[in-house]
Amino acid sequence: MPIHTQRAILWSGQGQCYDEEGNTIPCLETGQDGEYRTGLAWPDPRFTPLDENLVVDELTGLIWLRNANSFDFPMQWHEAQEEIAAMREENAYGRSDWRMPTRHELRSLVDHDAKKPALPAGHPFRNIFLGWYWTSTDAAIAEGYAWRLQIEGGRLFFGNKEEESFLWPVAGESRLPLSLSRTDLQGKRFQTAKDGAGILDTYTGLIWHDQIDPLPQHPLDWQTALQVVASLREKSGFAWRLPAINELESLVDVTRHSPALGFGHPFTTWHEGYWSSTTSFYEPSWSYVLYLHKGAVGVGFKKNRDFHLWPVRGSVASVA
Repeated sequence: MPIHTQRAILWSGQGQCYDEEGNTIPCLETGQDGEYRTGLAWPDPRFTPLDENLVVDELTGLIWLRNANSFDFPMQWHEAQEEIAAMREENAYGRSDWRMPTRHELRSLVDHDAKKPALPAGHPFRNIFLGWYWTSTDAAIAEGYAWRLQIEGGRLFFGNKEEESFLWPVAGESRLPLSLSRTDLQGKRFQTAKDGAGILDTYTGLIWHDQIDPLPQHPLDWQTALQVVASLREKSGFAWRLPAINELESLVDVTRHSPALGFGHPFTTWHEGYWSSTTSFYEPSWSYVLYLHKGAVGVGFKKNRDFHLWPVRGSVASVA
């Protein structure tokens, strides 16, 4: 299996575009996720059943239980860890490498053009609970909390480990670098772009605006954010755009908070929340947002002036 040094950003799954009212519109020149469709494309079929119990994700290579709720009840985070340990000891389903998925592994399943559940069309999974699922990833901002994914709509927030959520075990090794290690993050991740316009993230190939003039330093509504980026693109001559939610989330260092950016990052200005170009399929009058203070992925009402703008340009790194 090849070793990749760059983090893979997956396509969000969004192939449609929407206005601020949530109506479907033509994608041409909207600047939305559905127009650009950035990220690593999905294979077809995306999932292949290995037997009646196991499914392989052909995109990542990860192996999931076909039954997304094999324990039939929610549990505390520590109880989930105990269940995973028992699965390994018992060689459950013929495997001894079961684990609780990391934040990035569980989130890799999300289709942002689907809801109830937010999983790719035609998936083979059954018994899906439309609520919160645990990850193994601690929340750096709050001791005793871990990240959870809401399968119904695709949001990602942290929860108290003493609360109860569902468990969806995973096995195997990803063929893609879905996250960065502490060792990776000690390196020179961010560099000034060669053309001097923005900051290059060497782990994804994306170039981020340096967050200073001429960007507005106040919250915007979603449509205005798209318009400001379009104006910036025209005036600067650089292909700035509003990032897709998977691109925004790629900036997150899960070991840090306030902001959840890697140690030594060069950004001198940052805000709590940022709009993405990805509409919430659960409620299309809302859009996905990144809460940079925490590292959470949520949604915001498009008409509200609640979030900031962080333009990006370039293509994500290809993965051979």
